[in-house]
Amino acid sequence: MDTPGRRFREALKQEKPLQVVGAVCAYHALMAKRVGYRAAYLSGGGVAAGSLGMPDLGISNLDDVLADIRRITDVCDLPLLVDADTGFGASAFNVARTTRAIAKAGAAAMHLEDQVGAKRCGHRPGKELVSRQEMCDRIKAAVDARGDESFAIMARTDALAGEGLESALERSGAYVDAGADMLFPEAITDLAMYRRLAEAVKVPVLANITEFGATPLFTLEELRSAGVAIALYPLSAFRAMNQAALAVYETLRKTGTQKSMLPQMQTREELYDFLGYHSYEQKLDELFSRNRS
Repeated sequence: MDTPGRRFREALKQEKPLQVVGAVCAYHALMAKRVGYRAAYLSGGGVAAGSLGMPDLGISNLDDVLADIRRITDVCDLPLLVDADTGFGASAFNVARTTRAIAKAGAAAMHLEDQVGAKRCGHRPGKELVSRQEMCDRIKAAVDARGDESFAIMARTDALAGEGLESALERSGAYVDAGADMLFPEAITDLAMYRRLAEAVKVPVLANITEFGATPLFTLEELRSAGVAIALYPLSAFRAMNQAALAVYETLRKTGTQKSMLPQMQTREELYDFLGYHSYEQKLDELFSRNRS
């Protein structure tokens, strides 16, 4: 049986490392698929900033994330990895509910992190972690609740920044023993760390290649040499989109026309092409033609 989780796991076999790009909206997911990506990502920070206009500080909730998942999975069959933050609740029951809801919405995988509920961006100072046992309980609750075994549970650890590499290694091993299918070590600063983690846990390891953070912008070849299985670019397109939008707003305000910005814009026909607009229009024409007869 074909499932999003199976497609995600198959993509991991086809591409090493698997490039996973962030899509803050359904249209971006369609573009990512057209370009040739085999998986997409919904960032918690992207939901907070893009959909709510708020910082990524644990303010968004499960319903906010589910709304964006459904919008993407309704129109695009790329397997979608979803940021589930800390599970949207303090108890195992909350984590279980979150897991079932995200899987039901059509996602292929989700990651849970070991920060406290009042979480911070993984590349900011001041992060606080729950105990190793509490995180293991979160993972066990997610694994028990997922229903479809192909739905992947990924454990994210933010231990490196505050507790050091040895703690990150110990936590990672415990999380895999608790049932995590994959590992997301956050804010890694050099390739040797990825190599040690990959060798220690024996499950696919994700590298978060986010701009302006603690992790250098390693190339695919560099990540491959370190045993990394997934290269994540969570908000690259979002950052570029924001900068482009700001330039348009400023230009319109200063000059009173958008003419100088046209070369930087997607044309109407290009927009229609990604949406399959003309096929929808043809169906309307056929419907009206039948009604007239």
